[in-house]
Amino acid sequence: MAATPDYYKTLGVPRTATADEIKKAFRKLARKHHPDAGGDEAKFKELNEAYEVLSDEKKRELYDQYGTANENQIPHGWGGGQGFNVEDIFGGSGGGGFGGSWADILESIRHGEGAFGGNWDFGGGFGGQPQPRKGQDMNVTLNVTFDEAFNGCEKRITVRIPGKSEADTHTVKVPAGAVDGGRVRLRGQGALGENGGAAGDLLITTKIDGHPYFSRDKADVVLTLPINVAEAALGTSIVVPTPDGKKLKVKVPAGTQDGKVLTIKGKGAPDLKNKGQFGNLKIQIHVDVPTDMNDEQKKAMEDFLAATGEEKRPWQ
Repeated sequence: MAATPDYYKTLGVPRTATADEIKKAFRKLARKHHPDAGGDEAKFKELNEAYEVLSDEKKRELYDQYGTANENQIPHGWGGGQGFNVEDIFGGSGGGGFGGSWADILESIRHGEGAFGGNWDFGGGFGGQPQPRKGQDMNVTLNVTFDEAFNGCEKRITVRIPGKSEADTHTVKVPAGAVDGGRVRLRGQGALGENGGAAGDLLITTKIDGHPYFSRDKADVVLTLPINVAEAALGTSIVVPTPDGKKLKVKVPAGTQDGKVLTIKGKGAPDLKNKGQFGNLKIQIHVDVPTDMNDEQKKAMEDFLAATGEEKRPWQ
């Protein structure tokens, strides 16, 4: 099994980095390495993997402690030469020990089997036969690009199941309009059961990579459109990209304010909850106020100010 990379080194941040510092580092590197911007796709996937772990408080805690955020790779229980303690009996080490939990113990008591049931065998103590136990569910993350999630695709994933000599390979169909955090369950493809028990399930969660221009809000696609002060005041028409790879001319009305959202209906992603329907393309206006003007621009602004007069404030 390949060693887990140093996610802090991947993002170029120290182990003491705050969540905001991690996010800032990821965004800067993502813009640089995004395939749509001519970057390295392999490097971009490494950045997404690192950010997925370090931006999640629970995963980051596991990674810092064990060197991996995959719970299935973390040793637990009382086996493996790690000694015996009372907590292991009751699942205090994350469900290890004799495989029991408080729910199992109470269920055994209700059936008159004692706190540990009628079939526990501590190496010849009670002589009963072990019962079948279903294998654990396994969780994996499937990274897809923005375009793959928008248009749909098929991806092959390889998963190593504990107890199997060879890794399992699955073809996963990602539907058009797939959302970040969407989940597919492959029944019986998880960890092997014990004592003839059924295998657990394999849970595949989609993680959508970032995009230089677009972001997703369920089926809606959001595009930030920067315009200058003159375009906002006088109005203009601007050609913008659409998520399906086409171009669209958008009319920006005169007097448009910063933060205004222009909605283009039906130009978003396929809506998984409403078959045949599409979300909207939401164009959020950002009025870019100049900070460095040449003499001609400054003169035009001064003339505008002189022609307008002093702004009347609400409290005046």
